[in-house]
Amino acid sequence: MVAQKTSGGNNAYHNFHNDFLHIQDPNERRRLALAEIDKAPFGWYHVRACVVAGIGFFTDSYDIFAVSLLNVMLGIVYYPGVGQLPTSSDSAIKLSTSAGTVIGQLAFGYLADHVGRKRMYGLELIIIIFATLGQALASGSPSVNIIGLVIFWRVLLGVGIGGDYPLSSIITSEFATTKWRGAMMGAVFAMQGIGQMVCAFVMLFVTLGFKEQLLDSTGVKDCEGYCAIAVDKMWRTLIGFGAVPACIALYYRLTIPETPRYTFDVSRDVEKAADDVKAYISGKPEGQPDDIARIQAREAAQTQMNIPKASWSDFIRHYSIPKNGLLLFGTAGSWFVLDVAFYGLSLNNAVILDVIGYSNKNTHSAYEVLYNTAIGNLIIVLAGAVPGYWVSVATLDTLGRKTIQMGGFIILTILFVVMGFAYWHIPSNGLLAIYVLAQFFFNFGPNTTTFIVPGEVFPTRYRSTSHGISAASGKIGSIIGQGAIATLRTRGYRAGQSAPWMDHVLEIYALFMLLGVFTTVFIPETKRKTLEELSGEDIPLPPVPVADAGSSSNTKTAESL
Repeated sequence: MVAQKTSGGNNAYHNFHNDFLHIQDPNERRRLALAEIDKAPFGWYHVRACVVAGIGFFTDSYDIFAVSLLNVMLGIVYYPGVGQLPTSSDSAIKLSTSAGTVIGQLAFGYLADHVGRKRMYGLELIIIIFATLGQALASGSPSVNIIGLVIFWRVLLGVGIGGDYPLSSIITSEFATTKWRGAMMGAVFAMQGIGQMVCAFVMLFVTLGFKEQLLDSTGVKDCEGYCAIAVDKMWRTLIGFGAVPACIALYYRLTIPETPRYTFDVSRDVEKAADDVKAYISGKPEGQPDDIARIQAREAAQTQMNIPKASWSDFIRHYSIPKNGLLLFGTAGSWFVLDVAFYGLSLNNAVILDVIGYSNKNTHSAYEVLYNTAIGNLIIVLAGAVPGYWVSVATLDTLGRKTIQMGGFIILTILFVVMGFAYWHIPSNGLLAIYVLAQFFFNFGPNTTTFIVPGEVFPTRYRSTSHGISAASGKIGSIIGQGAIATLRTRGYRAGQSAPWMDHVLEIYALFMLLGVFTTVFIPETKRKTLEELSGEDIPLPPVPVADAGSSSNTKTAESL
């Protein structure tokens, strides 16, 4: 049967319910629809799905990693004579986004399982757009400090960014074909690299655009007058541009249909799903099924569906099973140890370039410092991050997620050991080369796989919540890496040596990469397996007697074995 395509934003998400409306048994309809999704040949609707989800991650990455450049310019504008933010202000701004992200990941993760993927998708972009514009237009006053305003808007921005993690991951995985699910989810996440790249290019372009004003200064410490006004315009332009791609993607996210797996396994509203398909095709927001037929279908589904219902008691029961609890530990633990080092370094690209002497060596104006910072970020992103992301996309469905994650952690452990213990013996260009190599293996390694695996291995009714828990664990790790470990680099500060403890910081990161090797042991290989195979929902056991069928706690599936 030829799959029907929908109009508008729904072009990005083929709705497979419509292909099996003539079948009345909900379990059979579910099996056939999900088999159609899993075995579908790769088509343009898969590409469109990746683009719609990927634009959100482009925006997330742009906004997250712009903070390194933002803080450099805030220091120049608001701390004349010093030219840089106090360490406490610098760390607070960087930590604020991660703090908001934790809230967003947990809240949106839970709500996407509770009220549906469709109802939540797009709300996170609205928050991102609002917070981005608020940040770009923020201005201090005698009673309000600009640093406090930036922190406020970045916490709110983090909530929106956090919501995008579980939603984009699970929506992509639930619509993806089994054969290329890893590549599709990897392509969505790889847009982070494109976001970082565009951010570096925007920084370069605004620096070139204000070159004349920036050359009036002899350095970042005396950038005043027209130079300070130029830098103030630069950071606002850099931040504000992040709202543009989010505005483009917003309509398509708000108009997606609900995923088939959620409709069958959680909503169990077969008639509503069928009528929604017709509404999507005709361009209406939702269907209006016959109330009597809808009630009858839902009552039948309540007693006939073999998949357990979501509830707090079932959630506790599910994760009290050792293999399920250890699986959540594996995904959350791997993401935690990764982000300690990944964000501890990546949010400090500008600082790293300064510490190793790349951005400030032999500079004679604010223009040269900002230009070198922009070029250094481009080198890191183009030589390390972007290739790493796309090598992952090309190999996820062949090498496998677990192999890539394990290999990445092992190689990163070695690289950080070399950088840490030989830090004072390697020239600045050598340190930059190793740092770029580390960025490559972050992304052709655990940074990509920790996003993908949680979107595959958990049951539909808890997939978003579990992904949110795993992602939030990662951001808690980033807060520790940035707030408690990265700041140690200034310990023993003295003139001429701004980061005397940088070698020890890198050694600490090496320890966390080694811990990642052990947490990876607890995750399974997911390549070329259906979501139902991975979550244990593919072979439901014979249902309990009809008298007890209404009790979800008595319903058993393969996942409880």
